[in-house]
Amino acid sequence: MTVPKEMPEKWARAGAPPSWSSKKPSWGTEEERRARANDREYNEKFQYASNCIKTSKYNILTFLPVNLFEQFQEVANTYFLFLLILQLIPQVSSLSWFTTIVPLVLVLAITAVKDATDDYFRHKSDNQVNNRQSQVLINGSLQQEQWMNVCVGDIIKLENNQFVAADLLLLSSSEPHGLCYIETAELDGETNMKVRQAIPVTSELGDISRLAKFDGEVVCEPPNNKLDRFSGTLYWKESKFPLSNQNTLLRGCVLRNTEWCFGLVVFAGPDTKLMQNSGRTKFKRTSIDRLMNTLVLWIFGFLVCMGVILAIGNAIWEHEVGTRFQAYLPWDEAVDSAFFSGFLSFWSYIIILNTVVPISLYVSVEVIRLGHSYFINWDKKMFCVKRRTPAEARTTTLNEELGQVEYVFSDKTGTLTQNIMVFNKCSISGRSYGDVFDVLGHKAELGERPEPVDFSFNPLADKKFLFWDPTLLEAVKMGDPHTHEFFRLLSLCHTVMSEEKNEGELYYKAQSPDEGALVTAARNFGFVFRSRTPKTITVYEMGIAVTYQLLAILDFNNIRKRMSVIVRNPEGRIRLYCKGADTILLDRLHPSTQELLSTTTDHLNEYAGEGLRTLVLAYKDLDEEYYGEWAQRRLQASLAQDSREDRLASVYEEVESDMVLLGATAIEDKLQQGVPETIALLTLANIKIWVLTGDKQETAVNIGYSCKMLTDDMTEVFVVTGHTVLEVREELRKAREKMMDSPYAVGNGLPCPEKCSSAKLTSVLEAVAGEYALVINGHSLAHALEADMELEFLETACACKAVICCRVTPLQKAQVVELVKKHKKAVTLAIGDGANDVSMIKTAHIGVGISGQEGIQAVLASDYSFSQFKFLQRLLLVHGRWSYLRMCKFLCYFFYKNFAFTMVHFWFGFFCGFSAQTVYDQYFITLYNIVYTSLPVLAMGVFDQDVPEQRSMEYPKLYEPGQLNLLFNKREFFICIAQGIYTSVLMFFIPYGVFAEATRDDGTQLADYQSFAVTVATSLVIVVSVQIGLDTGYWTAINHFFIWGSLAVYFAILFAMHSNGLFGMFPNQFRFVGNAQNTLAQPTVWLTITLTTVVCIMPVVAFRFLKLSLKPDLSDTPAGEEEAEGPAPLPAARGAHGFPPLGLRLLAPGGLRGAHHVRQEHAAQLAGAGRLRHALQLQLDREPAQEEERQRQQPRRRGRQAPQGLRAAAGAPMPATSTRGVRPPRGRLLGAVGPRPASCPSPRTLSRWPPRPAGLRGGAGPRGRSRDGGSGSQPRGGVRCGTKN
Repeated sequence: MTVPKEMPEKWARAGAPPSWSSKKPSWGTEEERRARANDREYNEKFQYASNCIKTSKYNILTFLPVNLFEQFQEVANTYFLFLLILQLIPQVSSLSWFTTIVPLVLVLAITAVKDATDDYFRHKSDNQVNNRQSQVLINGSLQQEQWMNVCVGDIIKLENNQFVAADLLLLSSSEPHGLCYIETAELDGETNMKVRQAIPVTSELGDISRLAKFDGEVVCEPPNNKLDRFSGTLYWKESKFPLSNQNTLLRGCVLRNTEWCFGLVVFAGPDTKLMQNSGRTKFKRTSIDRLMNTLVLWIFGFLVCMGVILAIGNAIWEHEVGTRFQAYLPWDEAVDSAFFSGFLSFWSYIIILNTVVPISLYVSVEVIRLGHSYFINWDKKMFCVKRRTPAEARTTTLNEELGQVEYVFSDKTGTLTQNIMVFNKCSISGRSYGDVFDVLGHKAELGERPEPVDFSFNPLADKKFLFWDPTLLEAVKMGDPHTHEFFRLLSLCHTVMSEEKNEGELYYKAQSPDEGALVTAARNFGFVFRSRTPKTITVYEMGIAVTYQLLAILDFNNIRKRMSVIVRNPEGRIRLYCKGADTILLDRLHPSTQELLSTTTDHLNEYAGEGLRTLVLAYKDLDEEYYGEWAQRRLQASLAQDSREDRLASVYEEVESDMVLLGATAIEDKLQQGVPETIALLTLANIKIWVLTGDKQETAVNIGYSCKMLTDDMTEVFVVTGHTVLEVREELRKAREKMMDSPYAVGNGLPCPEKCSSAKLTSVLEAVAGEYALVINGHSLAHALEADMELEFLETACACKAVICCRVTPLQKAQVVELVKKHKKAVTLAIGDGANDVSMIKTAHIGVGISGQEGIQAVLASDYSFSQFKFLQRLLLVHGRWSYLRMCKFLCYFFYKNFAFTMVHFWFGFFCGFSAQTVYDQYFITLYNIVYTSLPVLAMGVFDQDVPEQRSMEYPKLYEPGQLNLLFNKREFFICIAQGIYTSVLMFFIPYGVFAEATRDDGTQLADYQSFAVTVATSLVIVVSVQIGLDTGYWTAINHFFIWGSLAVYFAILFAMHSNGLFGMFPNQFRFVGNAQNTLAQPTVWLTITLTTVVCIMPVVAFRFLKLSLKPDLSDTPAGEEEAEGPAPLPAARGAHGFPPLGLRLLAPGGLRGAHHVRQEHAAQLAGAGRLRHALQLQLDREPAQEEERQRQQPRRRGRQAPQGLRAAAGAPMPATSTRGVRPPRGRLLGAVGPRPASCPSPRTLSRWPPRPAGLRGGAGPRGRSRDGGSGSQPRGGVRCGTKN
């Protein structure tokens, strides 16, 4: 970038690109950031980064070298470049250079175009952002400057609805007390407004003249990616002022509802928190990728072995036979011995045989993955109409791994539930409110309840708010002091912003749905939060405006799990109000509240048992003297340069003690639609679901019962609540012992756990037939994840059908996922919707983000995203299973067709004196993988299905082969290679045997090199086309067009290359005029091709018939489906034109090649899976009567809804399910649930081989050239005989 001439010299640094600024030592070693206002010369000596951002990778000059360097980092590209170099050596090359350079250049060009397109859009975005205008204070006046010319220490002015140009320290604003409002959607996806405030000492700097004289210096933390934390100090006028996140505006935010504000640039460009968070996500590779890398190495080793065998053969032949032909087949000038000839032959065969691993394989894999990603993006059944949100595949490299998932780790709030909070119940001074009773004193259910409470007395009430218990409103109206204090706390202790568009029309902007629900409840019951300033909060209490002085806010975080405010009421009394998690707050109460604590704890357990989210409320009075001393200690802690957060936490801990209990709140968060069905289907697919949540145990367990993770039919639900290492170990040991001693255990002679090795014990436990569940608390999980106990925990958890971890931190979520990844050879998937799920999403093999109520941070960190949990079943059981099936079939066929193609050269080597002569024409070698056989296999890899999508959802067992990796593994690879080698043997020796004795129609000898080449090549193309027709399980018009079109293209190119026209234009390249026409006009040739095709294909057909009869797969058994389901058998899939697939049921592998190894009794399982739907319907019919009976026997137990878990199989939608009313029996968590209810002529014909014209004779010229100087594919020595004369 050029610096304008009128720009001051000291501005040159600001205009520099990041590469200039990268010399600054602070990027890697900066310990603190110093920025002085209005002093560029001082700030420049630190060489801070400019505000110019660069996300692009290339420019016009660097694109070609840098992109090629990156592409040749891939081992495959480097390998093919090496082969190209070998082909440029005349003594080695047996093929023309274009046979390798054409596909290599094609692959490099496609990748380069893709990279260039991506980078062009990055350049465009960078230029758009860098050229945005900003008002910068320069020499006492505001000047318009581009963003990239802003640097650290500048003071800039922002106006309403403008983006923030850099990370700023807010100095002043148009609002009173230096307040301003921002929207942080680009940072965290949250669209609600947040408030920021200038420190009081700078909030009065509103005019330009005073700002121009401002020379304060900020000392703060170095650049980092923590969006919710900032620690610094402002030094000005010989005083120090603490700075926090509340005083900063981050780049990417938008100024809202604020006319203007001024800010001091602290971090610029790549140092801003937005850019610090835009680092590259860890690249994830699939298990098939890793297997392919291993197989390619094996193939390369096999290639070297073949090269060595043929090279040894060449050396022996030259020594024993070749020396006798020196008169008319002399060695090349550089060849002086048979050994050196063998050495050159080795490299020649490496070139010829390299097509066992063609470069087109890697391009084809990426094209198929891209197609699968588009299918996910275009799936209308995964489109959320309510939010207008489609499913999105944010990566193209993991699609087939979606078909191999064994473990799903899910968040609860916002993932399983809607994250739409409703104030439902509360406990105030020992009395519970929220339940409605009938005249007989029985609790009324939802459908039996009277009209909701009338809030018409309150003109500011929210009309959408519903509450059913009128006694709470009566207590408020009667002036009950505890009730008033309860709602006063809810109206004061929060960070909600209030917006009043019209008189009396309040709109609350809350940072969390919980907070919004609680403030709205207080509003309806007469305590209306109206407005706030940095120092005051105004509340209308029963219609009377009361303004409280806000003295301090003690923020909420995941460690404290509570929030407090300290206020002074109009009478001058100072009081601390606190709300937080019961596990934290109940330990900080005054001993005098013990009796009230016992009652409130019972209410909390009752609420949690109904699936409600609970918070405890408490307060504490502070005298003036104590508060003054505490405030001074808080100020000192906030000014500390090191460990500021720890010191503040200690000060907060001090004041939040000996509090008086007020009561508790209970908020309902309903299940998302379709969650029980989804979990039931995934469970039937042998996918284990672990819920990792921050909620308390009772709430999480109740959600588990609501969504059918936990059921009454389970053998036992183990609960681990130990507080010490020994307690946790003992509880885990007892759980394992109960599993081993269970009557449902496989066999009765299982060894004792203490005598089993870890691996053996895990396998034994997982073989236990009983259904178990494990519930573990966060403090117990912390011990269970320690190095000496993690395996015990893993063994126990993996033997359970469901696992629920409660009260876990974001770090513990990631640790649990990493534990399973580390010790289990299984694919893991993590799904969540909030920022606290990001670490878990990034740790798992596959990360899924739900675009819900908590912003888009989870979506931005994910590999796949959609808006509802129920779409997970379609993502895995349909798209994932199909992607895995298609990729496996593609790889099996690809390796088969290339070994069949390449190994013919190996057999031919024994009949041509090991001279590296090729069977095929060099143009056929070039076009085989990129024209003749590329599109049919791509069509199969993109469109193939074994069963329709409905069957994939109805029979989840079809998912199991992917989990067991049955469709493509080392065994399947060797089967495909063996089939390819078998095909190559027949492909060579059948035409060879026929041509040895065959004659033309006129009686002349049929055998010649070019006729043999055309016959073998034609047989190969036809055989592999028929084979892919058998492998294709789902025919579309595209499959037809590609398969038959490829055959047509082959014959068109073949006849064109042997035509007079091309010979006239390129006589040295296309010399074999009329060869194809003459050869294919012979009936003997077509009989040979037919015989070769039949002999190659018939064993495959016979094997599949036998397999279908003796050991069918789930997808191959329409009879089993008919027996299981009752209706007509599964119809064969048909293409766009109704063409029934030739091999869908009888010939095609059905996508489940080898899946019979899953179980010996697959057919029986199929029948069982089909009958399951009938059993479920019967259960649904019996459930109401059984429920009534249970309620009569247990009056206090909550009613349970009918288990609709598997109704998705029948396609029945399910309404949003409440998490209430599903409380399990108390005994269920503490003990057992109880038992479950019941080409060359042979040497001997060489002398008879008819003389050929000059253009057909092999010569003794250099390797790869005919004697007459043509560039034919005949190497040194031409066609050789393996016998002595």
